[in-house]
Amino acid sequence: MTNNQNQPREFDAVLGGEAPPPVQGAVLGGIEGVKRRLSSSNIEAKIAAVSEALNYGNAGLYLLIEALKNKSRKVQRVALKILKDIEDPQVELALKNYKFWRSLEKSYSIPCGYSTTFANRKVIEFDPTTKISDTVDIAYALRIIPAESYGKPVMSSVDKLQILLQSPLANQIEALVFGLWYTSSLEDYTFRPVMDALLNAHEQLSNIKALFIGDVNDYELGYLPLVYSNFSYILLAYPQLEVLKIRCNSSSRYYKYLTGLQFIPARHENLKPIIIESHAFSHYDVLDEICELELPALEYLELWLGSSNWAYDFVIKFITDCPYIFPNLKYLGLRDCNFSDELACAIVDSPIIENLLELDLSVGNLGYKGAECLLNCPSIRQLDTLDITDNYLTDEIIKEFNQFDIEVISERQKTPDRYYSACE
Repeated sequence: MTNNQNQPREFDAVLGGEAPPPVQGAVLGGIEGVKRRLSSSNIEAKIAAVSEALNYGNAGLYLLIEALKNKSRKVQRVALKILKDIEDPQVELALKNYKFWRSLEKSYSIPCGYSTTFANRKVIEFDPTTKISDTVDIAYALRIIPAESYGKPVMSSVDKLQILLQSPLANQIEALVFGLWYTSSLEDYTFRPVMDALLNAHEQLSNIKALFIGDVNDYELGYLPLVYSNFSYILLAYPQLEVLKIRCNSSSRYYKYLTGLQFIPARHENLKPIIIESHAFSHYDVLDEICELELPALEYLELWLGSSNWAYDFVIKFITDCPYIFPNLKYLGLRDCNFSDELACAIVDSPIIENLLELDLSVGNLGYKGAECLLNCPSIRQLDTLDITDNYLTDEIIKEFNQFDIEVISERQKTPDRYYSACE
């Protein structure tokens, strides 16, 4: 690495054309020249500056890392391509932060068992009879285990939480997982008691960064009404929260309860991903409610939309409004959807696509119409990743997508005579 980072070199541009510059002339070279071109409005000049940055040692490497945050996706992609081949701790950290969600677990169906990892942490069932001895890289699960309900006393998630709070290490716990199950011995089988308990415990759980509420499998999901749990109160009570995941049912089998989740306008500075897994949103106003949240750090939004055709208008409005409300959004997952063709055509006509690194339309019924919209959209080619796994695309269409200079994930395509995966 050279120390003469501001001296012009053979590859530097010189003001004044091909003639040698005057002694007092300005030189558009050196690290300052790279910085100048990176701050210009000319995209080609920015790309050229990024391509030359490594010629200036550590200062140039820093500019390359900063270029990952550039507003231009073209500039980001050039910087990413260069940095991928560099072995350096700073670079490794920058690439990890660039797409932090790569370390998150991802399902292509509602799981048939309990989660074993959450927020890049190992999930361990909390044992009320054992003291907590470790909080590093661990998410403690407080579940109501179905087997407990057969002739045995049941300890609720709230009771388990009260015992956990007695631990001297409670204020060091970073992640919690709650799973609930309906039994006739439980007076209230909704999320509300857990929500109330979490709100009351926010001072003791001052280090919580990740919450997963509703860790149940597919069968149990049918027994899990939410009774309008308002998750904005959780955001307000836990300002340090970084990950919020919710798994919920879409329709109640119990007529005296109304189901759904709810948000009210609130601001949260640190929340980066929101994940909502459901067979369907029972009340699609939640999309409008999410858009009323102020989440400046939000980069990842994953919603399982389900099979309610009447929700189309709500979703399209959400796609239209979302880019202006969450300008830092990098990943958008609109999954488990039975109007994927219409969804794809709406996305390519929305400015939301301009800032995304990854678009995920997996586990739906995407077919020829939606694929054609995506294939004809120039902005799709500026993504890093397009996930169209588990849809209804032919081998010929997949081949067309694979010609893009981006990562295309396209496994598990189905034939048109089968229902799409979300309903299986």
